[in-house]
Amino acid sequence: MTDFSDSLRLSVSAMRAQATRLRLVSENIANADTPGYRRKTVSFTQMAGASGEVQTGRVNLDRSELTRIHDPAHPLADESGHYAGSNVDLIVEIADSREAQRSYEANLKLFDQARQMSSALRELLRR
Repeated sequence: MTDFSDSLRLSVSAMRAQATRLRLVSENIANADTPGYRRKTVSFTQMAGASGEVQTGRVNLDRSELTRIHDPAHPLADESGHYAGSNVDLIVEIADSREAQRSYEANLKLFDQARQMSSALRELLRR
């Protein structure tokens, strides 16, 4: 039965990691028009041991150039009429969200299958 619990633990850790990734993607999308906002990313690392579980690392800020927007009427505009926008690319964020969503769904199916197999095994052992 430990193989089933290992499978469940593995899929739960992966779903937690993808949920964190989806939260950061949604923050990025929500702040795409916020001046000076830097895109947030997170990396995954394998937890110690042979279980294969993953955990999220530190949240990192994307250090790429901020877009310069020309709007002399904006309160943050400098003497040339420009201000720093965000470095969020909505196309990249949408692609990341779909990838994270599909990974989450795959791990959810793995979790459900392991749970069903465990239940079926318990039922066979009762007979």
